[in-house]
Amino acid sequence: MELDAQRRRLAACAPSGLKAYRNSVINFSAAAATRHLCETDSLSATIYRFVSELKQARRYFVSGIVQGVGFRYFTQHAAERLHVSGYARNLPDGRVEVYAIGTDEQLAKLRASLGRGPWGARVSEVGEEGASMDSQYATGFVITY
Repeated sequence: MELDAQRRRLAACAPSGLKAYRNSVINFSAAAATRHLCETDSLSATIYRFVSELKQARRYFVSGIVQGVGFRYFTQHAAERLHVSGYARNLPDGRVEVYAIGTDEQLAKLRASLGRGPWGARVSEVGEEGASMDSQYATGFVITY
């Protein structure tokens, strides 16, 4: 049986609920799956990253010499590199507030970056607290004023 015919047969037999989700990879051999379908009327597939990791929101307050040294732009670059969404803004008391949405691992890496800061900054403390999810900031990282 040629490969195209196998794929057509597989497509005809596949369950209607089988879908590839964003950031998911479905990996199977068309020939093996077709043979398996003929014998058992079911489909076997290996699915990687099918369920995305749970995201959460956190708010960070960075103290020290953090205004006038490019700290918000440094934070935006770090967040974009880590695929974290949210915002950074200067506060009237001299701190920088960072609101971030991401996985535990992403947020831990962002917090480590905030503790280092850009060249010229002197971070004395990074305060952290949980925050509620704000869909307004769920799609990218921005600098607010």
